[in-house]
Amino acid sequence: MAIESAIEAVGGAWQEGVEFAGAVGRTTFDLPNSEDNLVTVVLPKEHVAGGTFGSQAIVRIKSGIPMAYHSAMSYPQASTPKRRDYLAVVVAGPFAEPDGLRGDAPVIITTAARGGVLTPPYHGRMQVEVLGEEVAGELVPPRFRPLPNSPVFLLSQAETEEVMKVGGDLRMGLVVGYDNIAVKVPKDDKGVLPRHTGIMGTTGGGKSTTVARLIAEAQANGYAVIVLDVEGEYTQINEPTTDPKMLAALEARGLPKGEVPGTIIYHLVGRETANPDHPSILEFCLQFARLSPYAVKEILDFTEAQALRFDMAYDVAKQVLRDLDIFTKKGDRDQERLALEIDEFERGYPRLTLSHMLDIVKGFLHVVTKQPGDPEFYDKQFQAEAGKVLARIQGIKSDSPPSWRALYGKLWQLKRLGVFDAQGDAVRPMTYKHLLQPGQVSILDLSDTDSATLNNLVIADLLVGVQDAQDKLYDEAVKGGGELPRVLIIIEEAHEFLSQERIDKMPVLAQQVARIAKRGRKRWLGLVFVTQLPQHLPSQVFGLINNYVIHKVTDAAVISRLQKSVPGIDESQWRRLAALAPGQAIVSFTHMARPLMVSVDPAPCRLRMVD
Repeated sequence: MAIESAIEAVGGAWQEGVEFAGAVGRTTFDLPNSEDNLVTVVLPKEHVAGGTFGSQAIVRIKSGIPMAYHSAMSYPQASTPKRRDYLAVVVAGPFAEPDGLRGDAPVIITTAARGGVLTPPYHGRMQVEVLGEEVAGELVPPRFRPLPNSPVFLLSQAETEEVMKVGGDLRMGLVVGYDNIAVKVPKDDKGVLPRHTGIMGTTGGGKSTTVARLIAEAQANGYAVIVLDVEGEYTQINEPTTDPKMLAALEARGLPKGEVPGTIIYHLVGRETANPDHPSILEFCLQFARLSPYAVKEILDFTEAQALRFDMAYDVAKQVLRDLDIFTKKGDRDQERLALEIDEFERGYPRLTLSHMLDIVKGFLHVVTKQPGDPEFYDKQFQAEAGKVLARIQGIKSDSPPSWRALYGKLWQLKRLGVFDAQGDAVRPMTYKHLLQPGQVSILDLSDTDSATLNNLVIADLLVGVQDAQDKLYDEAVKGGGELPRVLIIIEEAHEFLSQERIDKMPVLAQQVARIAKRGRKRWLGLVFVTQLPQHLPSQVFGLINNYVIHKVTDAAVISRLQKSVPGIDESQWRRLAALAPGQAIVSFTHMARPLMVSVDPAPCRLRMVD
């Protein structure tokens, strides 16, 4: 009776208020090792054993709710804490802990070791990361920590999707821990895909599947997709997948298999494609005139003496083209205006071919070695006007035959590739405007080049050509009010094109890529860098990327490098990166509230080699 009297004397038994109804756990007091934005939550046994919480679950913490005691024991007005609601995500746990005992208590360890049955009452403990404070329906950065003993509520699926901000049109996969929450990318948000994407991970982690899924989704949503395919991996995406694992995974998720329509394979003249049975195959050649002379010098790794003579020959070649009425033609004001507007850091001189350059260098070599007669020129018009060509060359003072021979040898190596300025109706230079058709997938198959230098020339040519074509379409859209095509350029093995070593040697090419990336954001021209060696990408490239899909990475040094370059991913996600299963990835797009662990959807189409 003494207990009952004491309870009555203080105002009656404690009652939990209605605002606590439905709570699945409570926050605990902080400890000396507590971290900012991380809060510990304890929860009853039923929410551990029943699987209430999956990985990455979102919870609401209602901090500052006074407990509803009898009116005699209610909080004084001055000490009532202010009510604040927080949203948080589960980043660790829930872990099962015995009530009143340590998990490694001797009685528990001994009983388990001897095969006995001792399961004491237990509860759950988990760590949550505070995403923000809810203020007037908006999520803002938190200024305070949730108070101890605050009730914790699990959000519904609809609320979770809204908080995660994973809505969109291009489906990428399912959020790990949920069966029905898909990560999608909005197709019409200029702040997402045009802000460039990085797809990274070790071999076997699932990069190719992710790329194939992105291609299929982008094509279905009206994007023009251009794939620089260095291994021919995507040359069979015009067929449905036949891989048993892919088929089983597609069926499990209720997704259809199917080909990617509207695909065209392009390959360099004199090279083969990895899929000769494809119904739409076109050959193309490169135009020397499209390449910036500064980029050519970097890619061919000229010495200082060779670069000086290349500049000399380039200037003479432009003068000869004018003399022979090739470009600019006399009286053609449009050509004269174009010649004045050319930025040679971005492109070369119009109508200038590799044969023209070889002829000019040959002419210089002929003059400095004081050979008799006229040299044999490759270009017919140069040969017919050999006197005018030599007159221009003889007007320039030069020496050092060894340097001219070395320059001629390097240019001749390009000529031997047989991919520049091809003649005839069968093989034409790429018309980049044709690649920008909505719903078309253009695959540049570079699997038969066997040359990183040649691949780099193709990529440099393509980036400049596509940008020029998109700039013209952008101007037309602005003037006429038409719709600008949305474009994705996917660069496979990006580390071979943009490694730190290459960037150090080719600053002009790096600046060219940076300019294209920056201008592309405003013109719906998005770049996707795919690499299995992200540690080789320079910081300049990471500075261009805002969206990430990071598959399994096992090298601790690489993970450390990524942590310094990729923002927003919390420590718990980095720790899990090395143990990701094939197809799983940390996905971070600019429209999402935070990076998420995602099980990427299987590819509906056929891949030559499944990564």
